[in-house]
Amino acid sequence: MPGTLLVNINKTHKAMINAVKKSARNRAANPALLTIFKKAEKEHRKTEEMFDLIGWGELPAELKFTIEDDVKGYMDELHGRYSTSCPLVQRRRESVDFWVKSYLDEICSLETALEALKVSKI
Repeated sequence: MPGTLLVNINKTHKAMINAVKKSARNRAANPALLTIFKKAEKEHRKTEEMFDLIGWGELPAELKFTIEDDVKGYMDELHGRYSTSCPLVQRRRESVDFWVKSYLDEICSLETALEALKVSKI
C-alpha cells in the first residue's frame, strides 16, 4: 500500500510538471499574444484609474464599458493629446455626466442610463 501511494504521488507530480512545461511552451510560442495581453491590461488599468480619479470607480461594469471611450477621451484631453470645441462632443460629455450622476444619485436605473448613453453605430 505505501508503495502505491508513492507511485500515485509521482504520477501526480509528473502531471503537474507537464502542465507547467506546456504553459511555458505556450507562452514561448505566442509572444505576440502575450504582448497584446500586457498592452490591453496596462490600458485597462489606466482607464480604471481614470474612473477612480473622476469618482466613477464604483460604477457597474456595463456602464463603464458603455462610457469607456468617453473616459478615454477625457484622459487624452487632460494629457494634452488634443483639444476640442466641437458642440457635439460637448453635448455628449454633458449627457454622460448627467446620466452617470443620475444613476449614482439613484434617480434612474442602470437600464435607463445604459439606454440613454448607448451610441448607435452608423
